[in-house]
Parts: sequence; C-alpha cells; structure tokens
Amino acid sequence: MNIEEYAFLYKSTLLKNVLPFWENHSLDHKHGGYFTCLDREGKVYDTDKFIWLQCRQVWLFSMLYNNMEPRQEWLEIAEHGARFLINNGMDKAGNWYFSLTREGKPLVQPYNIFSDCFAAMAFAQLGKASGNEAYSNLAKKTFLNILGRKENPKGKYEKSFPGTRPAKGFALPMILSNLVLELEHVLDVSLVNETIAFATKEVMDIFYRKEHGLIVETVAADGSFMDTFDGRLVNPGHGLESMWFMMDIGRRNGDNKLVEKTVDISFNILDFGWDQKCGGIFYFKDLLGNPPDRLDWDQKLWWVHQEAILAMLKGYAYTGNEKCWEWFRKLHDYTWEHFADKKYGEWFGYLNRQGGVLLPLKGGKWKGCFHTPRFLYQGWNTLNQINKNNK
Repeated sequence: MNIEEYAFLYKSTLLKNVLPFWENHSLDHKHGGYFTCLDREGKVYDTDKFIWLQCRQVWLFSMLYNNMEPRQEWLEIAEHGARFLINNGMDKAGNWYFSLTREGKPLVQPYNIFSDCFAAMAFAQLGKASGNEAYSNLAKKTFLNILGRKENPKGKYEKSFPGTRPAKGFALPMILSNLVLELEHVLDVSLVNETIAFATKEVMDIFYRKEHGLIVETVAADGSFMDTFDGRLVNPGHGLESMWFMMDIGRRNGDNKLVEKTVDISFNILDFGWDQKCGGIFYFKDLLGNPPDRLDWDQKLWWVHQEAILAMLKGYAYTGNEKCWEWFRKLHDYTWEHFADKKYGEWFGYLNRQGGVLLPLKGGKWKGCFHTPRFLYQGWNTLNQINKNNK
C-alpha cells in the first residue's frame, strides 16, 4: 500500500469500525458512565467501572471533537461520562478512586495516581471542547495534585517497606511528558516548561540506561541501576510509547537532537523486544537476559504494537529515516493481521506468543476506548503529515 492507502485504512477503521463499537455498546444510560467489560460482540459481562477507562473515554471523544471533527454526538458522549465522574469519582480530598460499582459507589481506594492523570487529561480536553471553564479548572486542580504527590505517588497505600530499597518508577514521568502537553492550554507557561524539563530528564537521562541502550521500569531513588527483578524489567511498549511522547516534545521545542536520539532508542527497543521466532513484541523482558518474574512476559498485547507503530510513523515524519518506514510496515502487517477482528468491531487485546487470541474480550479492567482509537487517529494524522512532507 502507498501512504494515502494506509491513511485511508486508519481513518476508515476508526470511524466505521472502532468508534461505533463503543458508541453502540458502552454507554450506561441508566446510571451514567461507560461499560468497559465488553465481550467480542459487545455484550456487557461485568458492570464495575474503572476510573482509568472512564476518564480515557471522556478524553477520547473530547479529543476527536477538538481535533478531527466537532460532532455533537461525540461531545454528548464525553459529557455523559464526565457527569458520572464528577458525581462519583473522587474522595473528599479530590483524589480519584481506582474503581466504582455500576451505580458509582467506591470499590477501590485512590491508591494509584494514574486515575488522577487520566482525569486531568479528560477534563482538559472536555473543557476545550465544551467551553465550560469548570472542566478546565478541575483539570488544572487535578494536575497540581499530581505534581504534589509525584515524590510519593501512592502515599499511605505504598506497600514496600520504607528505607530498605528506595526506588522510583518510570510510569509517572512517562505519562507527565504527554499529560503536560494535553494540559498546556490550561497551565501557566512556566509550569509547562518545568514539567517538560523534569519529565524529559527522567525519561532520557535516568530511566534510559545508556550502557544498554534501553529503558527500564524501575531505578533506585538516586537514579542508579538496580540489579533486581524490578530494576532489570523492560517493558518495550512503555519504552516505545515514551519515545513518541519525547518526539512530540522535541518537535515542539525544535530540539532535533532529542528527536534523533529517540529514534535510535526506539530501534534498540524494537530489536530487543521483537520475537524472532513467532513475530510480534514481547510484553516484558529482563534487561540482562535472565528469566523475568512476570508470568505474562511472552504475551503479545494490542497497545504495545500500536505504540510501536506510532513511534515509527512519527520518527519517519520528523526525521525521514527510512528504517522507521521499514519497521512501520513490518509492525503494521503483524498488528493488523493478528489484533484486528475481521468479524466484529474493535480489536482483540491479548494474544499468546504464537499470535493466537488468548482472550476474546474487546474491553475489560485495563482495555477500554483509548489505545486503539488514539492509535488510529494519530496514525491517520501522522500519515497525512508524511504525505505532505513527500510532496
């Protein structure tokens, strides 16, 4: 296929296949919010509501309204979820719970700062889409709460014993590098620049281990390498997702060196994470080649491959490096062959190592209306940019 054909495929799949699946099956018209536990055909198999996924769906439809087309039905779907979240999603201190019952009663405490991250994303985009300043103010308030908790994200819910092996994780600086750009229109310029500088340093100088050319999930509190299960753990999907976040920052700041470095690191991650025997990208690997402690290490996950594709598309759009295009085609062929459901809408999420469907669900506790539609939108948008670059 040529670039225009790829772009048409991504856009048409988004509008005619993936979005209708969520529009038709996920809205809870009785209690508000969204069902995310959907089987292959879209039937609800569990009614609990997970704040990550509620927020991500609000963000997705708000983002499409802002960036693709101002369809009234998209705005209405976003506000449908937002009302449920505002009424039920926070404790008295403004921290966002992890999960709720269908009716909105708290199930799991706000032990995880990522609920707050996705809430900030959601309400920043919805504020822009709706013009409702209250949404934007909630996004800013939540973001400031995140920054206040970033040195101790889990607070009283931290389960590790204090002082024995102090460590910090990759997920928060990775998310902040994208989140701050999502909220740029509601934040002070100085705070935006400070957060970008913090996230970039953490991702590129601390969690990127230059001696190995790879990104690890955990480092010691002082930034040094830990030769432990956690310290050696590599999640290729996180690494590749963070690299396109960094590419966007580099593009924003006119930092071509940063963009070039992210492309090189992306190649390292792909070479390390690619399954030479069965194809696809491993979920986890040990940095030093030891057996990982994650029993799902050899599964193939939808979002890992989608983020890899976006890293290669953006790398090609921003640098013209032909190796990015070669990897894109290889990743595209594997991903569309194995994850796209050729009979029903949306995509499978979980494959075994050989590429067979491990779970036929389309949504659950961790998979919702986020990675696949974001990937299709970003892919279509970046392919259009590449097409313009080539003319």
